[in-house]
Amino acid sequence: MSTQTVTRIEIRPLPGSFAAEVLGLDLGQPLADDDFRRIHRAHLDHHVLVFRDQRITPQQQIDFSRRFGQLQIHVLHQFALPGHPELLIVSNIVENGQPIGLGDAGHYWHSDLSYVERPSLGSMLLAQELPAEGGDTLFADQHAAWEALPETLQARIRHLKAEHSYLAKYEELRARSPWRPKLSDEQIAKVKPSVHPVVREHPETGRLALFVSEHFTTRIVGLPDDESRALLDELFERSTRPELRYRHAWRDGDMVFWDNRSVMHLAAGCPDDLRRRLHRSTIEGTVPR
Repeated sequence: MSTQTVTRIEIRPLPGSFAAEVLGLDLGQPLADDDFRRIHRAHLDHHVLVFRDQRITPQQQIDFSRRFGQLQIHVLHQFALPGHPELLIVSNIVENGQPIGLGDAGHYWHSDLSYVERPSLGSMLLAQELPAEGGDTLFADQHAAWEALPETLQARIRHLKAEHSYLAKYEELRARSPWRPKLSDEQIAKVKPSVHPVVREHPETGRLALFVSEHFTTRIVGLPDDESRALLDELFERSTRPELRYRHAWRDGDMVFWDNRSVMHLAAGCPDDLRRRLHRSTIEGTVPR
C-alpha cells in the first residue's frame, strides 16, 4: 500500500533554483510513513517545497505540520486564526476597520522566529486568497551564501555570535504600517533577545549556513558597534544576492514549506487594494549550534 502511494508522488526540482514542487499528493489524506520520509528527505535536499493543489482544512494543515515537530505560537495572538492558535493569518484584508492578519509580514529578509531560544525548523504557508498581481515570496539559500564567502571572511565569522531581537524593527514598521499593534508588556516579555551563532550547523544535514538577517539581527556580540554594523551590513548584502534566490509566484492551492535553518525569505508585496490571505504554521527547531 505504501509503495503505491510513493509512486504517485512526484518531487520535481523547479528550474534554475534549489526549490522543488510536490505533485500528486493530497495532504488532506493520511500520509503513509514511507511517503512522509520521502517528503522529509526532499525538504532537507531542496529547502523549499511547494505542495500544489492543496484544499485542506486548518486542522489538516496543523496535523501535517506537527509531524515535523511541536508548533510555535506567534506572539501576535491578535492575528491567530480563531479556534486554531497554531495558525497565523498573513493578510492585508481589513474588516470592520480592523486588520484580520499581519499585512506586512516578511517586509525584511529574515528567518522565522530567529529571535527565540529555539528558532523555527520550518514554516508552512497555505494560500487562501491571492491577489491578481504581485504577492510573490523570495527565498535565499544560506548554505550557498556561506559557501560563496571568501575564505578570510569565513574564518573571521565562523565562531562569532549575534543577538536577534523581535523588537529590532518593530517600532519602525509600526510607524508606517497599519498592521502592527502596540505590544503589551506580556508580549514584550515573550520576545526577549536571543544570541545565536552567526554561522549555524544544520542539525540534520551538518551543512553550514549563515544565520543573520536584516530584520532581527541587531549586533555581533563582542565587537565595537561600528565594526559590528559594518560586518552585519556586508553579510546582509552577501546573503541575499540574486544568484542565491528562488522567487515563488503563488498559485491557488499552493502550500509552501521552507526550512528556516537553510533559507531566509522576503515578501515582495502587492497592491494595497488587492486582497491577499494565507495561513502560516511554524514548527519549533533546536537551539542553533
